[in-house]
Amino acid sequence: MADTLKVDFVVYPEHERPFTADATYTPDGNKKPVVLYTHGFKGFKDWGHFNLLADYFAGHGFVFIKFNFSHNGTTVDNDSDLHDMEAFGRNNFSIELEDLKSLIDLVHDEEGPLPQNELDLDRIYLIGHSRGGGSVILKAAEDTRVRAVATWAAVNNFDQRWDELEKESWQKEGVQWVTNARTGIRMPLYYQIVEDYLANVERLEIPKVIQKMQQPLLILHGEEDETLPVQMAHDLHTWKPDAEMHLLPGADHSFGGQHPYELEELPTAAKAAADLSIAFFNKHA
Repeated sequence: MADTLKVDFVVYPEHERPFTADATYTPDGNKKPVVLYTHGFKGFKDWGHFNLLADYFAGHGFVFIKFNFSHNGTTVDNDSDLHDMEAFGRNNFSIELEDLKSLIDLVHDEEGPLPQNELDLDRIYLIGHSRGGGSVILKAAEDTRVRAVATWAAVNNFDQRWDELEKESWQKEGVQWVTNARTGIRMPLYYQIVEDYLANVERLEIPKVIQKMQQPLLILHGEEDETLPVQMAHDLHTWKPDAEMHLLPGADHSFGGQHPYELEELPTAAKAAADLSIAFFNKHA
């Protein structure tokens, strides 16, 4: 069996702010299904146990691609953690969907960074964690190149918390601030994210868009999620009754992960989520 290979590359979307990505797979010349892993709010591609997750999927015969959203706070020159707060503040949901499109386009590019003989382009799967779970639902609903989707602790809507942020004063000030509990850094959220949502609500309203989604959906959520209540998983399932749903006992929002993550094995909950996702994707080949 060949050794696993990790390929780092840069994606150049139309909005002209590039972002980094990497693909982990076994280079054996056989076409393999492709998983695109989408991080959540305040997340990044090398957070916690995500590299172990890439190795795990690669070991099960997948090409596992994880990436930084272009405006998540990383840069091409430094993607090891969040540091570009101006970019973070100017992120919005439309940009994230464009980033996903650009990545899927690049996977299909015969002159791109990944050898086409290793990729089964009829089996492109999306995994989205937390806010990323909302993004992958929306992207699948508008992109038939996506074969199936798994959400891990996903949001059930994008505008759920805006009342708490006092939208009127947010609009007046132009910015709200959130604190990264891990680093202590104050992170700006510019009001443009609300304006973008309201201008594109038919595209971005998860409760309605999910009902138009044709692909198979797997909904995973930890029963001990301290960030997003498990009711959100039930809501998604209500809106798409043919989805498969599993609630993981004892699992928190990060499925046992933390940053930095020093262990050499996946957290138990993350491995369970991975196994369920792998089985689901193989069932919907």
